[in-house]
Amino acid sequence: MADAGYPVQFSVDYPDRPLDRLTTAFRIFVVIPIAIVLWSVSAGSGQWGSRGAVVAGGGLLLLGPLLMIVFRQKYPRWWLDWNRELWRFSNRVTAYFSLMDDRYPSTDEEQYVHLDFPYPDVPVTLNRWLPLVKWLLAIPHYVVLFFLGIAVLVVVIIAWFAILITERYPRGLFDFVEGVLRWNNRVIGYAFILITDQYPPFRLSA
Repeated sequence: MADAGYPVQFSVDYPDRPLDRLTTAFRIFVVIPIAIVLWSVSAGSGQWGSRGAVVAGGGLLLLGPLLMIVFRQKYPRWWLDWNRELWRFSNRVTAYFSLMDDRYPSTDEEQYVHLDFPYPDVPVTLNRWLPLVKWLLAIPHYVVLFFLGIAVLVVVIIAWFAILITERYPRGLFDFVEGVLRWNNRVIGYAFILITDQYPPFRLSA
């Protein structure tokens, strides 16, 4: 894992090989089946929280862990495992849609997208009251990520043409998209998954 400096570790393997032109050309359509699977899992988990939580967290369990940390200073491991696996799956779909590989996203295998974080020792490593305001403290990141998201859209379009012509994802463009995804995952881990109190850095690199 390249991202060892922050509790949320994220990286995507660079595909140093020719990429499939056909699936790249029609990626917006090819991704639909697995996107429906991801949506169905996310929508199903909405029974555990409000509809707003599903929209904001993509089906992640948010309110339950928050209340457990605040009132019991516990983070049930099965809730953490659910969040981690759904979060990984969502990142695989996102990376595939972003043309970062031509292997179809698996629902359970790690493949080329690596996301991990330690199980928090809640009484020792997490402030029990901070989860109530983390979403607010992360507002500066939301603003930056909004503009970075626009930049990613432009970069992926450029990469789409590059792959169709050369069968390669330009390394600089790949690193930028990976960096934005890393940044976004750090913010999610801090403000919503609540697995660390360490404020996310304002950087793309590990």
